[in-house]
Amino acid sequence: MLKSSLAIVLILISSKIWSAESTFKGIIDVRAYYVNNTRHAQSYLQGGYGKFRYNAGSGLALGQLGLQYQLSWDNNWSAMIVANAFADKENINIGLTEGYLQYKGLPNVQGWRIKSKIGVFYPQISMENVSTAWSTPYTLASSSLNNWIGEELRSTGINFTIEKLGKATKSPHTFSMDFALFQNNDSAGAMLTWHGWTMGSRQTLLQEKLTVQNFPARNATLSEQAANSDPFIELDNRLGGHFSVTWRYQNALKVNLGFYDNQAEEGLVEEGQYTWTTTFSHLGIKYKVAPQWEIIGQYMQGNTDMKSPYGVDIVNGKFNNAFVLIRKKWQSSHLAFRLEHFDVDDRDDTLGDNNNESGNGASLAYRYKLTQHSFVMVEYNWLKSDRPSRHYEHQAVELIERQYQLAYRYYF
Repeated sequence: MLKSSLAIVLILISSKIWSAESTFKGIIDVRAYYVNNTRHAQSYLQGGYGKFRYNAGSGLALGQLGLQYQLSWDNNWSAMIVANAFADKENINIGLTEGYLQYKGLPNVQGWRIKSKIGVFYPQISMENVSTAWSTPYTLASSSLNNWIGEELRSTGINFTIEKLGKATKSPHTFSMDFALFQNNDSAGAMLTWHGWTMGSRQTLLQEKLTVQNFPARNATLSEQAANSDPFIELDNRLGGHFSVTWRYQNALKVNLGFYDNQAEEGLVEEGQYTWTTTFSHLGIKYKVAPQWEIIGQYMQGNTDMKSPYGVDIVNGKFNNAFVLIRKKWQSSHLAFRLEHFDVDDRDDTLGDNNNESGNGASLAYRYKLTQHSFVMVEYNWLKSDRPSRHYEHQAVELIERQYQLAYRYYF
């Protein structure tokens, strides 16, 4: 299965062949955490129904060690490779998260410009994860909406963008259209369905597989399902698509609207991995109210469906997610407050696989700038979720979780 692309190979080609400029960027994030929940639920990453990255209790962790390596040529082409490492007392993982070859053309006199990339890359959805190695500068834990993108969504294919730059014609408006064709996302939606929405800071590495929760249907209707889901697998050799449009007004406002469809063929299963037909629309807004105030909001709604080889509807879930984040900056300080709501509506009749869910979350993060590149951050996360499948583990349906984090971040 293709886990990378020609772009990654080209990144490794020595500058002895072509003259190129090398650039390194990185992030080091080390943190202490304490997770408290009413039932000591295990983390979703360990196969439990806890909504945070870490299990209940306290510990030290490598929140993220991210590295971006870029080669830029004189002909408007560049190549990018992104690697990440994560470590806590449960596991240590290191590997690639993105790798692509990119073309960024020069704008003409009317401001039109073409950009393209080929390889493995994130779909252009997140308004939060805009910093080095797909980190977020606003909080330590991403919203549940963007945490799902980091867990199950990656595009292996080609992306094409056409932009109309306003500054070329002295207009305050800039427009762009973005279209991607991709593979290796046939199982997208499996983890969203089986553990629900989660709040964390853990991107899935390209070589990783994810632990599937234990529920009765896995011993009956879903007995063929593997114990681990491969989020970047290709089963049907069909192309999925993602289309989005973006409008920017000066440096004050950005609006993004898009639609995603992995175009998975229904009813395929190979070595315990099923195809999931997953579609969703998304809307994102980022508005700088004043020089020191910023508001970010995102909304997503969609559906994920998994059928048996005989066409039986085994899993059918409708999902929604929305958050609003307010950020205030002053001198060396930054304060961010985020509210979010999510739900999953289980619309199939499979026994022992109840995936209904609803929840609300709140996060408060403070960041202090020590130097130009280093920061100290403290954060509080509160999350309440109702999930009937917790009964399978003899837990209460309602779970309230609180997380406290203290981190040191260094960007280089």
